[in-house]
This record gives sequence, C-alpha cells and structure tokens, in this order.
Amino acid sequence: MLKAADSEWGDRPWQRNLWCIYNGFRLKVKSVPAGNSPPKDKDSSALLAFRGIPISELKNHGLLRALTADANGWAPGVVSPEVLRAQEEWEAVQNIQPDTGSQTDQPAQLISFSEALQHFQTIDLSSFKKRIQPTIRRTGLAALRHCLFGPPKLHQGLREERDLVLTIAQCGLDSQDPTHGRVLKTIYKKLTGSKFDCALHGDHWEDLGFQGANPATDLRGAGFLALLHLLYLVMDSKTLLMAQEIFRLSHHHIQQFPFCLMSVNITRIAIQALREECLSRECNRQQKVIPVVNSFYAATFLHLAHIWKTQQKTIADSGFVLKDLEVLAKKSPRRLLKTLEIYLAGVSKGQTSLLGAQKCCGAAAPHSKDLTFTGVCDLPPHSSEGMWPV
Repeated sequence: MLKAADSEWGDRPWQRNLWCIYNGFRLKVKSVPAGNSPPKDKDSSALLAFRGIPISELKNHGLLRALTADANGWAPGVVSPEVLRAQEEWEAVQNIQPDTGSQTDQPAQLISFSEALQHFQTIDLSSFKKRIQPTIRRTGLAALRHCLFGPPKLHQGLREERDLVLTIAQCGLDSQDPTHGRVLKTIYKKLTGSKFDCALHGDHWEDLGFQGANPATDLRGAGFLALLHLLYLVMDSKTLLMAQEIFRLSHHHIQQFPFCLMSVNITRIAIQALREECLSRECNRQQKVIPVVNSFYAATFLHLAHIWKTQQKTIADSGFVLKDLEVLAKKSPRRLLKTLEIYLAGVSKGQTSLLGAQKCCGAAAPHSKDLTFTGVCDLPPHSSEGMWPV
C-alpha cells in the first residue's frame, strides 16, 4: 500500500493518509448492496477529480464528507485503525493556518543619503525648527570684530537649506520610524560587512563605537544629523574606504577609540562651524549648504584620523585632540576640504591609504570601555563663542 501511495499521492504523511481514506472508502463501497453502491465507471473518474482538488478545499469535498456521515442510507462497516488514525490527522490538518511571521521577512534594503534626506524634507519639522539658533549671538567687541574681519554672511537663498541642517540636528532617533531604522542598519552593514539585519538595541552597537546598547543616547548636541553624516560617509564608494580605514584604526589594540562617538563629536564641530558662519564663504561659492557641510565633516574626520595615527594618540587624549581640531577646522575649513579632495583623488587611483601598515609596540592599552571618552562638549571652552546650544 505504501508504494501505491507514493506513486499515486506522493510521499508526505498527509498524502498517504488521504490515500488510505480514499481506498478505505472504495473497499467499503464494493461491499454494500448493489442498489446502494455507486457506479463502477465513476470510480476512476472520482480518483482523478479527488487528486485535482487543492488541499485547502478537500475538507469540503463530498467524497471526504461521506467518510464521516451517512450517504444515501449507507452506513460503513468496521473501519481499520489506520483509516481512523488518518481521519483524525486530517481533522487536525484542516485547522492549520499558514505562517505569516517575521521569519519570511526580507532584510531591510540599504538606504542612500539622498533618500534619507528626502524623508526629512517631506515631513513636518516645524516643532524642531522653533528650537534652532541659525547663528551665534555676539555682543560688544566680538560683534564688531566679526562684522569687520569675520567671514561673509550666508546668501539669503541658502538660509533655508542651512536651517534644514540645523533642524535635523534637533531631531532625535525614533526607533518606531522605519526610515530611522534603515539608516542605522545601513551604517551597521556597511561598516561591518554584514548581510543581515541587526536589532536597533543591543551590545553590537558598542562594537561600532556607541557607549551603550541604544545609539539614541549618544546623539546629544548633534541629533539625527550625526547619523546622516555617518550614512553619507559609508554610502559613497570613495568615502566608504576612508570610513572603513578609520573604523579599523578605532579598533587598534593601543589607539582604539569609539568610532561612532567620535563621529558624533565631529558632527558637533560641523554644526558650530556652520552657525559661526565659518562655512559661509564656501557655501556661497558652491551655492549649496548640505554638500559643503558633509564634505567639511568628512574632511575633519580625515584630519583627526591622521593626527590620531601619526601622533600616536589614545583615548585619554580625545578631549584635547577634538578641541584643537575644532579650532583648526573653524579657522581653515578650505584647507581641510582641499586635503579631503586630494585624498579622495588618490583613493580613486588606488594610491592613497590612510593607515598603511601600522607598527605599534608596547603593552596593550586598556579597553575603551575602561576609559572615559571626552568629547567637545565635555571640555571648558577657550572662549564664549561657539558654545551655544544647537
């Protein structure tokens, strides 16, 4: 019987059970009186019709209903235990619902910087925009000096774009927003090379350089702009190579530092440079704000990595390195942008490597979790300028 079941109905258990049910019915039909038995010429056609019915509709077929109810006065005789067991299993099968759980969900698609930016351009940010201070407040001699010797003011037509940048810096990370989740997952995949999605909370974020399991707690002073800057860094083929090199440097056994937390601090520097109008000249020249701010961020990160590597800095030096970097970046933004341009040109030709072959000696430094990372906002300012809230 098993061979017949395999050839006629397949080799799955429920298929064999249905075969047993049907053939048990056929045997019983042959034993009833001639007046009540179905015509023999319909027997083979019933088999073909029975096999062509979808599994979800079999429970409604008259042939199966005849197994459990009287049909035209015919009462079945003794049914074998195999047929009864198959009938019980069939009753259980008909109640099973298809699984539509998350196991069949596809991994989230990577999101580009332009797509993420468009998300913020299309949603209502009015409540966040009320909080921004587009430029810093200067009084007395500082205001006079800035007016006489300071950088030019940003063109009127670019101020809306500048305000958008500062408004995004006021937005926090919303784990319920699918776009926010895609940005985080894209950053994780591009830095680690993983092809699988990751949870929005977990210890894996500490491996990327956040201080805890929830990245939202480290965005103080930079907001979601910090994540957009990281997204910009990893989604461009040229800057991705730079990001991966800096990421490897951040895991050096002596010179390690929290990569993402350092990036957040550089975003803060970019925000302050924009508010102090240090980038106005370049923005006016290019007639753009967001691309200039992005390039300034990348150039500042590149310069930090160069200082960190060549001067053998460690996490204990982080606060002072960032403060000196802020002063240099605000004073000579064009110089940093030119350095980035030269570096990326070399990357495209395969001639530039930020790290090269590092040779470090000495005992391993303590793990970064055992040391206190000092950011820009944790040091006392040299002056009253540049330290206003975003």
